Amino acid sequence: MKSDFKSGFVTLIGRPNVGKSTLMNRIIGQKIAITSKKPQTTRNRIQTVYTDVDRGQIVFLDTPGIHKAKNKLGEYMVNVAEHTLKDVDVILWLVEPSTFIGAGERHIAEQLKNIRIPVILVINKTDTVKKEEVLAFIDAYRRIYEFAEIIPASALTGDNTDTILDMIFKYLPYGPMFYDEDTVTDQPERQIVAELIREKALRCLDEEIPHGIAVTIETMKTRKKGDITDIEATIVCERESHKGIIIGKGGAMLKKIGSRAREDIEKMLETKVNLHLWVKVRKGWRDSDIQMKNFGYNPKDV
Repeated sequence: MKSDFKSGFVTLIGRPNVGKSTLMNRIIGQKIAITSKKPQTTRNRIQTVYTDVDRGQIVFLDTPGIHKAKNKLGEYMVNVAEHTLKDVDVILWLVEPSTFIGAGERHIAEQLKNIRIPVILVINKTDTVKKEEVLAFIDAYRRIYEFAEIIPASALTGDNTDTILDMIFKYLPYGPMFYDEDTVTDQPERQIVAELIREKALRCLDEEIPHGIAVTIETMKTRKKGDITDIEATIVCERESHKGIIIGKGGAMLKKIGSRAREDIEKMLETKVNLHLWVKVRKGWRDSDIQMKNFGYNPKDV
């Protein structure tokens, strides 16, 4: 191992929907975290690993958006995000390109006040604004916190993501690799499959339903020849009326979710996939500790 090799942990924080998962997927070079235009898409802390054999290894923690919680699942998500702040070497804070700094951002700035860790501000989505406006955004944010660096970037187009990596390496400590150089995530395959199905449901369904869904993998087996993987999964929702919408007329919506999920799962597993989806109702699961734990959101893990 080279003596100037660096390694460490970096957390991505920010309000829901600022592009944290998109940025992480862009840097890693493959899809690990699911994305959608709906807030609160990421629910758990997801670890991905970026290795540059010459410079070092970055372990990224993609966290749920920090928001005002409305139920136990919301509280769990905010706890997950806020707990990671103390366990890392660098904090990457993503914001929208704007001079208006709302209550959500101010709350995050308050959380960071007592933390002695370098904070790099990424003003994301700069592809949606004029270049000459960016200086005003930088100026507005400079007033609320003393950032180690401020970087305008676009996770969607990849603009300035190299600079983000350069700045992270600048602040990381020297140290050995935590993972093999070919590791990209600590997520079990089953969990990524469940998340890919949830992503397609989020993208296909109306606003009010997605927050109330979870996905569990019942069985996942690759056939002896290794060319086909059989997966049975359940989409859990909170109301009977939601079940009908998820299934759709003549099963059309469930079919659409399944075929879109299957494409991504096949890419990831590199096999053909035979996917069967079911829909079950679990009333009020987002406020039940037992049910949340069953669906992989255990408050004791935070």
